[in-house]
Amino acid sequence: MESYAAALLYAIPFFVGLVLVEVLYGRLVKNQMHNVMDTVSSLSSGLTNVVKDSLGLGIILISYPFLLEHLALVEIKATWLVWVVAFIALDFAGYWNHRLNHHINFFWNQHVIHHSSEEFNLACALRQPISNLLGYYALLLIPAALLGVPNTVIAVLAPIHLFAQFWYHTRHIGKMGWLEYVIVTPSQHRVHHAINKEYIDKNLGQIFCVWDRMFGTFQEELDDVPPQYGVLKPAHTWNPIIINFQHLWRLMQDAWRTKSYWDKLRIWFMPTGWRPADVKEKYPVEIIQDVYHFEKYQPSTSWGLKAYSIFQLVFTTFLMLFMFYNYAEIGFDGLLYFGAFVMVGIFGYTALMDRKGYAIWIEVARGVAGLILIYWTNDWFGLDAFWSYGSYLVALYFLATIMFAIYFTYFEKSFVSPDLVS
Repeated sequence: MESYAAALLYAIPFFVGLVLVEVLYGRLVKNQMHNVMDTVSSLSSGLTNVVKDSLGLGIILISYPFLLEHLALVEIKATWLVWVVAFIALDFAGYWNHRLNHHINFFWNQHVIHHSSEEFNLACALRQPISNLLGYYALLLIPAALLGVPNTVIAVLAPIHLFAQFWYHTRHIGKMGWLEYVIVTPSQHRVHHAINKEYIDKNLGQIFCVWDRMFGTFQEELDDVPPQYGVLKPAHTWNPIIINFQHLWRLMQDAWRTKSYWDKLRIWFMPTGWRPADVKEKYPVEIIQDVYHFEKYQPSTSWGLKAYSIFQLVFTTFLMLFMFYNYAEIGFDGLLYFGAFVMVGIFGYTALMDRKGYAIWIEVARGVAGLILIYWTNDWFGLDAFWSYGSYLVALYFLATIMFAIYFTYFEKSFVSPDLVS
């Protein structure tokens, strides 16, 4: 995990920098694909994911080293050909994992966050899950294990394979000629994120588009069918933690409410969106019927709240970068506390972005808890060793969190304003 944290020190600024480049380019060409609150929500989702993954939170049902030990038919060295085979094996496994997420009710919960943005831009690529708490992905790497692909090769290639899926989340790049027959392109991935009936559950490939063409899930972007984005059961929130578990909560409610014991059992493994007939009739759920005329989620928001949301995102990102920089020295218990502050913070300020009444209690509570921790330890997880006034700056941040939570809840009049970047 420490090596993963070190990699994130470089990956996070790189991805955020590219998002900013896309924002500036959209402004330059007067074709903006971002709005403030959606982009803050997307980047915040990315932060929750890296906290969860860097701390190793979850249960590994089966690991690749275990499969390699028990299934390998041959033992091979990490030659360049092995690296190529391993990358193809990872992409093949990724295709089927992606397809599983789209087609099975229970697994959709861990993927819905990625599709929840009603925009399509580089920021939405960072909407990654924290609800994938059961590690079963290694099962899809059985072909690699049978071939004896070393674990070190898989460990190195897995994050590279993931990061390589970032660039094609954009509307600024058109079709790419002959590359459309080889790799997943922005055009193909726009189709994948679209909720048009022509595009649903298509283009599930991650790096190579050959799998979609082989297994019948490929769909070209059509000139007369402009993609519309989001999910058919809209999230109606900027809070990425809530989005991560919305679908699971609905499944739990439906399983509890249905009178059929058979439906209580099979609902988890039925196709995505399936609901028991008795529950579906009695407890209807909003589903977008006209994808071209639905109202996007955009609660009334002031310029001040938009600026404050950006401030919270930036400061939280810097806190995260310090956590990764000082990962080993903080220690596992300290990392859990640090991660909890980040998670609660993201939940709090995105709830404030939603104008939820309970947001103030979360923000005030975490602000007070942060101040108490700094007073008690006379530091912030070792920050003062790098900068003597570091803990004072974090204390000021918590004071600002308390004051602005009170201000936006009780004093500011909510009104609709133009988007900062539109």
